[in-house]
Amino acid sequence: MAVTLAVGAGLAPAPARSQPSAEPVVTVINGCHLWPYAHCPGADLRHADLVGKDLRGVNFSGAKLARAKLRSANLAGAKLDGADLTGVQAYALNAPGASFRGATLVAANLEMGRVFRADMSGADLSAVNLEAARMNFTWLVGAKLVGADLQETKFVGSNLQDADLDGAVLRFAIFPDAHLQGCRGCPEGW
Repeated sequence: MAVTLAVGAGLAPAPARSQPSAEPVVTVINGCHLWPYAHCPGADLRHADLVGKDLRGVNFSGAKLARAKLRSANLAGAKLDGADLTGVQAYALNAPGASFRGATLVAANLEMGRVFRADMSGADLSAVNLEAARMNFTWLVGAKLVGADLQETKFVGSNLQDADLDGAVLRFAIFPDAHLQGCRGCPEGW
């Protein structure tokens, strides 16, 4: 109140107020502008720090994202067909409706991810960590999940036809209404 009285009396200058920046910060890596719906097929984003980035609808087909940091990133509706995501760190990734057809996700950490309604057909998810991930209505036709950590993962209505889950940890994983025809290592009785 004393500052207000002093300003009103003309004794002290009014304190400057900072205005929030109206323009978002855009990250550019190897010529790829990383914003929603970006078109960066084949981009080299290995080891990139993309933590928390809004990358919905991006086209990363054939991109090199090995060991990138995608924790809490938004890849909703993104296209990552044939991309190399080896060792990617994507804890709590949000990727509903994303396409990972034929992608390599070997030893990736997708723990607590929301990857429902995604297409991972033909993807290599060997040794992936999908603990407590939500994979509802996800297509994993012919996908390789050998040695994967699938503890508490939810595969409600997912299609695992001809998938390979040999050696996968399935403790508390659920498969209600999942299509398991020809799946190796899938639980029986669902």
